[in-house]
Amino acid sequence: MAPSAMSRGKDNWIASLSEAQPVPYWLEDPGKPHPEPALTSAETCDLLVVGGGYSGLWTALNAKERDPQRDVVLLEGREAGWAASGRNGGFCAASLTHGLPNGLTRWPDEIHKLEELGRRNLDEIEAAVARHGIDCDFERTGEIDVATETYQAWELRDWHKELERKGLADGIEFLDADAVREQVNSPTFEAGLWDRRGVAMLHPAKLAWGLKRACLELGVRVYEHTPALTLKQYGAGMAVRTPYGSVRARKVALATNIFPNLLRRVRSYTVPVYDYALMTEPLSDEQLAAIGWKNRQGLGDSANQFHYFRLSADNRVLWGGYDAIHHYGGRVRAEYDDRPETYAKLAGHFFTCFPQLEGVRFTHAWGGAIDTCSRFSAFFGTAHQGKVAYAAGYTGLGVGATRFGADVMLDLLDGERTERTELEMVRKKPLPFPPEPFAWTGIALTKWSLARADAHGGRRNLWLRTMDRLGLGFDS
Repeated sequence: MAPSAMSRGKDNWIASLSEAQPVPYWLEDPGKPHPEPALTSAETCDLLVVGGGYSGLWTALNAKERDPQRDVVLLEGREAGWAASGRNGGFCAASLTHGLPNGLTRWPDEIHKLEELGRRNLDEIEAAVARHGIDCDFERTGEIDVATETYQAWELRDWHKELERKGLADGIEFLDADAVREQVNSPTFEAGLWDRRGVAMLHPAKLAWGLKRACLELGVRVYEHTPALTLKQYGAGMAVRTPYGSVRARKVALATNIFPNLLRRVRSYTVPVYDYALMTEPLSDEQLAAIGWKNRQGLGDSANQFHYFRLSADNRVLWGGYDAIHHYGGRVRAEYDDRPETYAKLAGHFFTCFPQLEGVRFTHAWGGAIDTCSRFSAFFGTAHQGKVAYAAGYTGLGVGATRFGADVMLDLLDGERTERTELEMVRKKPLPFPPEPFAWTGIALTKWSLARADAHGGRRNLWLRTMDRLGLGFDS
């Protein structure tokens, strides 16, 4: 491209952001429910759930469905679904291990069981959405991993062959350049791997709000704008203090993910990473025809610094990912949610992928923190003689996996040995992150190395190869 054309293209990309509101598109829905009142008294219950995102909501809902007589209280520091659960891309995946490659590398002996449990979990999510009448635009469209470089196309083909050899390719189809562009027409696509049944698309905030409503209908007492401040043993149970009240409970499930865990010893296992996304205005029929996408799959590219993108119910394109920003000291601050330099970068990438959409405007641009751990997938544990359970570390793929994590926490709290609690993935924890400045330095070096690998045919340098051998990493 000539320099003048590049300049004009960049100007157009920047202009596309001129009216973008720095708020999550999903949370602006007019159907957003009113918050429940804050706790202003002393309560007692059988089970206290701390956290009103997917992890906590599924825990409360499943606890009542297992035992309708169980007295359940849920505390949320702000409003249910306000954080990662309400602003994510809406990819509800069957994978419990942050994708098959990660699961196969870490738990090769369990991968068939993990995949079976993941498929069952996604089916149960679909059934729960129907059973409770949750209107969250649930579409079982699947997802295509796309290659945008020749070496990535070869890697996808080789990976599909490996999955066939291991009996893990059911429902997964390799697409060459013509086949993938028949599904979604981008001049950058060179191949694809379509998981036809393993991913559903949904409206993330509506799922959270629907789960809250279902909890309330089953008798869960939900208190919003009620942060949990301290957790201590109290007689045979536990006690949690809040700004205006307290809760005494026989058992406690901690579902706070990126926010500071009430168990201090759990905090070193996660670090916050900031992820960003754009949402376009609704596409016209002509614009949709120009890019195809008639089967509405979710998409993600195969680079280390990857993008994820999908269509909303009203035919907007959500375009997110690529930058993963970790701030020194693991700080989580509201001002980090807005990052114009990342929005400009994402807009440029969007129009490179879909040049036929030139002139489309972005209406929303937002970001926020997610939690990651050194193995990229959830970990679990108990404390206080089994009276407290926790789950964290979903690394941006928790829309589906949090329901599985909720069942794990309930199994652990009930003292049950199940096919879930016997998994090595559940029994063992990831390596914790080192203290600062070592955590920030290691993450920064890993990010630089991943970008370098993307620019050099996927070749991983000594640092990345060492991290691979140690089972560590940093996901973009």
